[in-house]
Amino acid sequence: GKSRVSDVTKDLEQYVHDEVNGSFISFVANRCTKTCNEKETEVINDLKVQIKEKQNVFFDMESYLPKKNGLYLNLVLGNVNVTLLSNQAKFAYKDEYEKFKLYMTIILMFGAVTCLFLFNYRVTDEIFNFLLVWYYCTLTIRESILMSNGSRIKGWWVSHHYVSTFLSGVMLTWPEGPMYQMFRSQFLAFSIYQSCVQFLQYYYQSGCLYRLRALGERNQLDLTVEGFQSWMWRGLTFLLPFLFFGHFWQLYNAVTLFKLSSRDDCKEWQVFMLALTFLILFLGNFLTTLKVVHQKLQKNKKKVKNN
Repeated sequence: GKSRVSDVTKDLEQYVHDEVNGSFISFVANRCTKTCNEKETEVINDLKVQIKEKQNVFFDMESYLPKKNGLYLNLVLGNVNVTLLSNQAKFAYKDEYEKFKLYMTIILMFGAVTCLFLFNYRVTDEIFNFLLVWYYCTLTIRESILMSNGSRIKGWWVSHHYVSTFLSGVMLTWPEGPMYQMFRSQFLAFSIYQSCVQFLQYYYQSGCLYRLRALGERNQLDLTVEGFQSWMWRGLTFLLPFLFFGHFWQLYNAVTLFKLSSRDDCKEWQVFMLALTFLILFLGNFLTTLKVVHQKLQKNKKKVKNN
């Protein structure tokens, strides 16, 4: 009831205060570890574990509090409470989301292969582009529901699928013509490559997340993403060259489209808009990945110095 919600809210307010103090205690503990003996170090390490466990407990409590839907969910679903009431329901919905991404990645890959090598028809291209629009729209809705239930999707990766939805929509409205045919093969080849990389990412990220959850280092509702995050560092750095190649292919798409839009016989507004959208995707993906890699390298340097 209301009294229960009030009690939990008070606990969360205390948690915010405790979290600040916990961060300070962790900082002091790290400083003290350098000058402590073995027994004192064990006590400090135990204190760190308790702080981390307390943070995880309050994070789980927060995910069960009723929340107002964001603007996007209100526009799509209306004022419907999307908070799932049990851990089992949350995990089931998250697993369904991951399976949906995997199956759709495979379908889109075969769709792009079919359009590129078998059928050079506008109808099949439109079906493929419509499938892309539907896929990214569905992802944004499902991700918004997962975030309302405690999944931590932050920064650029929240916006990434919205930009991709817009790009797919513009591709869908691009009329048949010389400009479209000049870019068609390049776009379909890019779609095949992107699907292959996402397929690899899904398997390696899901394995990494499973291991980290078992160690208590990640939340059970954390998701696989299209980009590179710090928790992927161990064993997954081999994916970085493939990711960066994909990012620069997006830049190449943008440059190609900007050149097409500058031609005298280019009349379609979609060409310049797609060039701008691909450039935004490149900048967002490349800079975010570069930032994560830089932060991880700096963190590793600090660890080496402390040791």
